[in-house]
Amino acid sequence: MKILVTNDDGITSPGLFAVKQALEQCGQVAVIAPDKNRSAIGRGITIGESLNVEEVRFPDGSSGYSVDGTPVDCVRLASLGFLNWVPDIVVSGINLGPNLGDDITYSGTVAAAFEGLMLGTPAIAVSIERPGGWKVLGNEGVFHFDTVAKFTARLAEKILDNPLPGPVLLNINSPNLQSGGIKGAAVTRLGKRIYRDQLVEEGGDGNGRKRYQIYGDDPSYHEEEGTDFHALAERRISVTPIHFALTNLAGMELIRDLGLDSLLEHGRRVV
Repeated sequence: MKILVTNDDGITSPGLFAVKQALEQCGQVAVIAPDKNRSAIGRGITIGESLNVEEVRFPDGSSGYSVDGTPVDCVRLASLGFLNWVPDIVVSGINLGPNLGDDITYSGTVAAAFEGLMLGTPAIAVSIERPGGWKVLGNEGVFHFDTVAKFTARLAEKILDNPLPGPVLLNINSPNLQSGGIKGAAVTRLGKRIYRDQLVEEGGDGNGRKRYQIYGDDPSYHEEEGTDFHALAERRISVTPIHFALTNLAGMELIRDLGLDSLLEHGRRVV
Protein backbone atom coordinates (compact mmCIF):
# COMPACT_ATOMS: atom_id res chain seq x y z
CA MET A 1 0.00 0.00 0.00
CA LYS A 2 1.30 3.45 -1.01
CA ILE A 3 0.13 6.21 1.31
CA LEU A 4 0.30 10.00 1.06
CA VAL A 5 0.17 11.78 4.42
CA THR A 6 -0.56 15.49 4.71
CA ASN A 7 -2.26 17.92 7.10
CA ASP A 8 -3.10 21.58 7.68
CA ASP A 9 -1.28 22.11 11.00
CA GLY A 10 2.10 22.05 9.29
CA ILE A 11 4.84 19.51 8.81
CA THR A 12 6.17 19.85 12.38
CA SER A 13 2.84 18.85 13.92
CA PRO A 14 3.06 15.90 16.35
CA GLY A 15 -0.26 14.62 15.01
CA LEU A 16 1.16 14.20 11.53
CA PHE A 17 4.21 12.39 12.89
CA ALA A 18 2.04 10.04 14.97
CA VAL A 19 -0.16 8.95 12.06
CA LYS A 20 2.87 8.65 9.76
CA GLN A 21 4.49 6.18 12.13
CA ALA A 22 1.30 4.14 12.46
CA LEU A 23 0.77 4.01 8.69
CA GLU A 24 4.36 2.87 8.09
CA GLN A 25 3.29 -0.48 9.53
CA CYS A 26 0.90 -0.82 6.57
CA GLY A 27 3.01 0.23 3.59
CA GLN A 28 5.12 2.90 1.92
CA VAL A 29 4.48 6.40 3.26
CA ALA A 30 5.30 9.78 1.75
CA VAL A 31 4.72 13.00 3.68
CA ILE A 32 4.01 16.27 1.87
CA ALA A 33 2.63 18.97 4.17
CA PRO A 34 2.49 22.75 4.52
CA ASP A 35 5.55 24.46 5.97
CA LYS A 36 3.41 26.24 8.56
CA ASN A 37 -0.06 26.13 10.08
CA ARG A 38 -2.78 26.48 7.45
CA SER A 39 -5.78 25.70 9.64
CA ALA A 40 -9.24 26.75 8.37
CA ILE A 41 -7.94 27.51 4.87
CA GLY A 42 -10.48 25.11 3.38
CA ARG A 43 -9.97 24.20 -0.27
CA GLY A 44 -7.71 27.15 -0.99
CA ILE A 45 -5.00 26.69 -3.62
CA THR A 46 -1.96 28.71 -4.72
CA ILE A 47 -2.46 30.47 -8.06
CA GLY A 48 0.02 32.67 -9.90
CA GLU A 49 2.96 31.80 -7.63
CA SER A 50 5.55 29.04 -7.59
CA LEU A 51 5.59 26.54 -4.75
CA ASN A 52 8.78 26.10 -2.75
CA VAL A 53 9.43 22.54 -1.61
CA GLU A 54 12.02 21.59 1.00
CA GLU A 55 13.06 18.21 2.39
CA VAL A 56 12.56 17.99 6.16
CA ARG A 57 13.89 15.44 8.66
CA PHE A 58 11.60 13.88 11.26
CA PRO A 59 12.67 12.83 14.79
CA ASP A 60 12.92 9.17 13.71
CA GLY A 61 15.43 9.99 10.94
CA SER A 62 12.94 9.68 8.08
CA SER A 63 12.15 12.61 5.82
CA GLY A 64 9.21 14.37 4.24
CA TYR A 65 8.59 17.51 2.22
CA SER A 66 7.36 20.91 3.37
CA VAL A 67 5.53 23.16 0.91
CA ASP A 68 4.84 26.89 1.23
CA GLY A 69 1.33 26.28 -0.01
CA THR A 70 -1.99 24.83 1.10
CA PRO A 71 -3.02 21.27 2.02
CA VAL A 72 -4.70 20.93 -1.38
CA ASP A 73 -1.47 22.06 -3.09
CA CYS A 74 0.34 19.24 -1.28
CA VAL A 75 -2.04 16.59 -2.62
CA ARG A 76 -1.87 18.06 -6.12
CA LEU A 77 1.93 17.94 -6.05
CA ALA A 78 1.81 14.23 -5.27
CA SER A 79 -0.81 13.49 -7.92
CA LEU A 80 1.00 15.40 -10.68
CA GLY A 81 4.26 13.48 -10.49
CA PHE A 82 6.31 14.87 -7.59
CA LEU A 83 6.45 11.35 -6.20
CA ASN A 84 7.66 8.42 -8.26
CA TRP A 85 4.41 6.65 -7.55
CA VAL A 86 0.68 7.34 -7.30
CA PRO A 87 -0.84 7.06 -3.80
CA ASP A 88 -3.35 4.30 -3.13
CA ILE A 89 -4.84 6.40 -0.33
CA VAL A 90 -4.56 9.93 1.09
CA VAL A 91 -4.55 10.39 4.86
CA SER A 92 -4.83 13.94 6.19
CA GLY A 93 -4.13 14.60 9.89
CA ILE A 94 -4.02 13.97 12.75
CA ASN A 95 -5.49 17.45 13.15
CA LEU A 96 -4.98 19.15 16.51
CA GLY A 97 -8.63 19.83 17.23
CA PRO A 98 -11.87 18.25 15.97
CA ASN A 99 -13.50 18.74 12.58
CA LEU A 100 -17.17 18.08 13.27
CA GLY A 101 -20.43 19.03 11.60
CA ASP A 102 -20.26 22.33 9.75
CA ASP A 103 -16.57 22.71 10.68
CA ILE A 104 -15.60 20.53 7.73
CA THR A 105 -16.45 23.32 5.26
CA TYR A 106 -13.61 25.42 6.73
CA SER A 107 -11.14 22.64 7.45
CA GLY A 108 -7.87 22.36 5.56
CA THR A 109 -7.55 18.83 6.94
CA VAL A 110 -10.80 17.72 5.31
CA ALA A 111 -10.01 19.76 2.17
CA ALA A 112 -6.85 17.74 1.55
CA ALA A 113 -8.84 14.51 1.83
CA PHE A 114 -11.47 15.96 -0.54
CA GLU A 115 -8.72 16.57 -3.08
CA GLY A 116 -7.81 12.90 -2.95
CA LEU A 117 -11.47 12.11 -3.47
CA MET A 118 -11.66 14.37 -6.54
CA LEU A 119 -8.62 12.59 -7.98
CA GLY A 120 -10.29 9.21 -7.55
CA THR A 121 -8.16 8.18 -4.57
CA PRO A 122 -9.66 6.85 -1.31
CA ALA A 123 -9.13 9.37 1.47
CA ILE A 124 -9.29 9.73 5.23
CA ALA A 125 -9.33 12.91 7.31
CA VAL A 126 -8.52 12.37 10.97
CA SER A 127 -8.74 14.78 13.91
CA ILE A 128 -8.51 14.64 17.69
CA GLU A 129 -10.08 16.76 20.40
CA ARG A 130 -7.85 19.51 21.73
CA PRO A 131 -6.89 19.37 25.42
CA GLY A 132 -8.35 22.36 27.21
CA GLY A 133 -11.07 22.95 24.63
CA TRP A 134 -11.66 25.23 21.67
CA LYS A 135 -9.58 28.25 22.70
CA VAL A 136 -6.35 26.37 23.39
CA LEU A 137 -4.52 26.47 20.05
CA GLY A 138 -1.41 24.81 18.69
CA ASN A 139 0.45 21.98 20.41
CA GLU A 140 -0.42 23.02 23.96
CA GLY A 141 -1.48 20.29 26.38
CA VAL A 142 -1.12 16.53 26.18
CA PHE A 143 -2.43 14.73 23.09
CA HIS A 144 -3.11 10.98 23.14
CA PHE A 145 -2.57 10.07 19.47
CA ASP A 146 -1.72 6.38 19.78
CA THR A 147 -5.21 4.82 19.69
CA VAL A 148 -6.65 6.91 16.85
CA ALA A 149 -3.40 6.67 14.82
CA LYS A 150 -3.48 2.85 14.94
CA PHE A 151 -7.25 2.87 14.32
CA THR A 152 -6.71 5.01 11.21
CA ALA A 153 -4.00 2.69 9.87
CA ARG A 154 -6.21 -0.38 10.31
CA LEU A 155 -9.17 1.39 8.70
CA ALA A 156 -7.01 2.40 5.73
CA GLU A 157 -6.17 -1.27 5.15
CA LYS A 158 -9.85 -2.23 5.48
CA ILE A 159 -11.17 0.26 2.91
CA LEU A 160 -8.52 -0.69 0.35
CA ASP A 161 -9.48 -4.35 0.75
CA ASN A 162 -13.19 -3.46 0.77
CA PRO A 163 -13.65 -0.46 -1.55
CA LEU A 164 -16.31 2.05 -0.56
CA PRO A 165 -19.33 2.56 -2.87
CA GLY A 166 -18.42 5.50 -5.09
CA PRO A 167 -16.23 8.47 -4.17
CA VAL A 168 -16.39 8.72 -0.37
CA LEU A 169 -13.98 10.07 2.21
CA LEU A 170 -14.03 9.05 5.84
CA ASN A 171 -13.92 11.84 8.40
CA ILE A 172 -12.58 10.52 11.72
CA ASN A 173 -12.80 12.41 15.00
CA SER A 174 -11.40 10.99 18.22
CA PRO A 175 -11.69 11.85 21.91
CA ASN A 176 -8.36 12.92 23.35
CA LEU A 177 -8.16 9.95 25.69
CA GLN A 178 -5.84 7.05 26.34
CA SER A 179 -7.00 3.73 24.93
CA GLY A 180 -8.70 2.67 28.15
CA GLY A 181 -10.88 5.79 28.13
CA ILE A 182 -12.26 5.34 24.61
CA LYS A 183 -15.51 3.33 24.68
CA GLY A 184 -15.56 2.30 21.02
CA ALA A 185 -16.14 3.61 17.52
CA ALA A 186 -19.33 4.56 15.70
CA VAL A 187 -20.46 5.34 12.16
CA THR A 188 -22.06 8.77 12.32
CA ARG A 189 -23.60 11.56 10.29
CA LEU A 190 -22.49 15.19 10.40
CA GLY A 191 -24.08 17.13 13.24
CA LYS A 192 -25.07 20.79 13.35
CA ARG A 193 -22.63 23.27 14.83
CA ILE A 194 -23.81 26.35 16.76
CA TYR A 195 -21.30 29.17 16.33
CA ARG A 196 -21.12 32.01 18.83
CA ASP A 197 -18.94 34.46 16.93
CA GLN A 198 -19.06 38.11 17.97
CA LEU A 199 -17.75 41.30 16.38
CA VAL A 200 -15.42 42.97 18.89
CA GLU A 201 -13.59 46.20 18.04
CA GLU A 202 -10.00 46.15 19.29
CA GLY A 203 -9.11 49.73 18.44
CA GLY A 204 -7.16 51.21 15.56
CA ASP A 205 -3.64 51.99 14.42
CA GLY A 206 -4.04 55.77 14.27
CA ASN A 207 -4.07 55.75 10.44
CA GLY A 208 -7.78 55.27 9.97
CA ARG A 209 -7.66 51.50 10.11
CA LYS A 210 -9.64 49.65 12.78
CA ARG A 211 -9.08 46.17 14.14
CA TYR A 212 -11.84 43.66 14.88
CA GLN A 213 -11.99 40.21 16.42
CA ILE A 214 -14.70 37.91 15.03
CA TYR A 215 -13.84 34.34 15.93
CA GLY A 216 -12.84 32.71 19.16
CA ASP A 217 -15.87 32.06 21.35
CA ASP A 218 -16.40 28.41 22.25
CA PRO A 219 -19.03 26.98 19.84
CA SER A 220 -21.75 24.52 20.78
CA TYR A 221 -23.82 22.01 18.80
CA HIS A 222 -27.30 20.53 18.47
CA GLU A 223 -27.52 17.44 20.64
CA GLU A 224 -28.76 14.61 18.42
CA GLU A 225 -28.09 10.90 18.59
CA GLY A 226 -26.21 9.43 15.68
CA THR A 227 -24.09 12.51 14.97
CA ASP A 228 -20.33 12.95 15.17
CA PHE A 229 -20.82 15.32 18.12
CA HIS A 230 -22.84 12.70 20.00
CA ALA A 231 -20.19 10.02 19.43
CA LEU A 232 -17.44 12.19 20.93
CA ALA A 233 -19.64 13.13 23.87
CA GLU A 234 -19.98 9.37 24.52
CA ARG A 235 -16.18 8.99 24.30
CA ARG A 236 -16.34 7.12 21.00
CA ILE A 237 -14.32 7.60 17.83
CA SER A 238 -16.61 8.99 15.13
CA VAL A 239 -16.35 7.86 11.50
CA THR A 240 -18.47 9.84 9.03
CA PRO A 241 -18.58 8.92 5.31
CA ILE A 242 -18.72 12.11 3.22
CA HIS A 243 -19.18 12.63 -0.51
CA PHE A 244 -18.92 15.63 -2.79
CA ALA A 245 -22.39 15.72 -4.41
CA LEU A 246 -23.45 19.33 -3.83
CA THR A 247 -26.26 19.68 -6.38
CA ASN A 248 -29.74 20.15 -4.86
CA LEU A 249 -31.87 17.99 -7.15
CA ALA A 250 -35.20 19.20 -5.74
CA GLY A 251 -34.03 22.76 -6.33
CA MET A 252 -33.35 21.96 -9.99
CA GLU A 253 -36.99 21.07 -10.57
CA LEU A 254 -38.19 24.22 -8.82
CA ILE A 255 -35.90 26.45 -10.88
CA ARG A 256 -36.96 24.75 -14.13
CA ASP A 257 -40.55 25.71 -13.30
CA LEU A 258 -39.52 29.37 -13.11
CA GLY A 259 -39.02 29.42 -16.89
CA LEU A 260 -35.40 30.55 -17.18
CA ASP A 261 -35.61 31.30 -20.91
CA SER A 262 -38.26 33.94 -20.19
CA LEU A 263 -35.76 35.82 -18.06
CA LEU A 264 -33.46 36.47 -21.00
CA GLU A 265 -33.63 39.93 -22.59
CA HIS A 266 -35.22 38.64 -25.81
CA GLY A 267 -37.84 36.80 -23.82
CA ARG A 268 -39.10 39.82 -21.88
CA ARG A 269 -42.57 41.02 -22.67
CA VAL A 270 -43.09 44.71 -23.41
CA VAL A 271 -46.11 46.10 -21.54
